[in-house]
Amino acid sequence: MNTYRAVVTRDEGKYWLVHIVELDQYTQARNLAEIPDMAREYITVTTGSAPDSVDVQIRLPADVETMLAESNAAAAESARLNAEAAALRVQAVKGLKARGLTVREIGSMLGVSHQRAQQLINS
Repeated sequence: MNTYRAVVTRDEGKYWLVHIVELDQYTQARNLAEIPDMAREYITVTTGSAPDSVDVQIRLPADVETMLAESNAAAAESARLNAEAAALRVQAVKGLKARGLTVREIGSMLGVSHQRAQQLINS
């Protein structure tokens, strides 16, 4: 199989620098959409045969990679905390029901409909 890797970085100007790793050669593209075609064309012209596939890997600047990693970690922590909050809410609703409050009273106290209060009790 004739597979090539194209590692893409943004140059200081307005172009994307495309490094064809297996050939250790470079080409450029004006936008991300044209990178696969530019890479295939460059490989075909350079080697005389069309590649079976081109794996495009976009490399972001290190500071952006760091920010995205931190963002992903924060999103994961947010999801964990949301799940914990939901579980505590269910426990609270069940605790109120166990103390004899009606579903309508529980809904009113929590600012949700009585139907939602019933869903929480049933979960």
